Amino acid sequence: MHQLAIVYDHPRWFQPMFAALERAGIDYVAVHTDGHGFDPIGGQPPAPVIFNRVAMGGYRVGRGHPVFYAMALLDHWAGQGALVLNGTNAMAIDASKARQLALINRLGLGAPATRVVHDVPALMAAARTVGFPLVVKADIGGSSSGILRFDCVEDLADAANAGRLPQTANGVWLCQALVRPRGGLVTRIEVLGGRYLYGLDVAAADDALAIDSPDARVQRLATRRRMRAEPPPALISAAEMLAREAGMEACGIEYMIDDRCGTARFHDINGLSMFVDNPMDVLGWDPHDRLVERLWHHIRRMGG
Repeated sequence: MHQLAIVYDHPRWFQPMFAALERAGIDYVAVHTDGHGFDPIGGQPPAPVIFNRVAMGGYRVGRGHPVFYAMALLDHWAGQGALVLNGTNAMAIDASKARQLALINRLGLGAPATRVVHDVPALMAAARTVGFPLVVKADIGGSSSGILRFDCVEDLADAANAGRLPQTANGVWLCQALVRPRGGLVTRIEVLGGRYLYGLDVAAADDALAIDSPDARVQRLATRRRMRAEPPPALISAAEMLAREAGMEACGIEYMIDDRCGTARFHDINGLSMFVDNPMDVLGWDPHDRLVERLWHHIRRMGG
């Protein structure tokens, strides 16, 4: 049996993590969801520690949507005694923007005004309540896919009639007030093991929410500038609390400062901490090394 198993779906995103694991000498196995199957009655986990790295938006690069399959797989291995990090309960939060916002609200934190709906009549009614401009989001998204902006009711109605609303894997949409972020920035707080790791400010251009193709939007998001941020202690504590309540070993939590009123509005709890692309330039250190240290902690705790 290996010391660690990584369950993942994207073909390229995790090469830096795999390299860090190899540098540290951890005996791991990479379990790609494509083509994978399991026996729900027999078999055994491939390692005592399982780290889930399945992306909510991974279906855009794979052959199918792996989220629900991964939930079943991870739950099975957890039932057989493996320690599953970012397991099924965490994925249930990660996979649903509606559940994320409900958690944010239960903890008394700010969030954009939102209505959750599952059909077009309810969406149109929600839009009248929320007001324009607004965004319509797929409940299961990832990398800002499944988000469209509408500036008037006529545009929303036209999109609905033409079948141009965001594709949603579970039939649920969020109708959400458009928040103008102060300074045009979204702040991402990375949390590892329930503790603050680092913060990033990410430029949030309005056109990232415009009606266009998903591929073009993802390309723009990939090129937005990222700068080291130092969030206020109260917001760091809020992000740590969200991570703990969501049951996420590693996650990125995003908020914006509403330019109209100065309120911090949390809007995303992302269980897939990708880390910044050029960490030595932005941070001066590589967060993958901290991640490996944390995984070693769990491996030792499980007797590996």
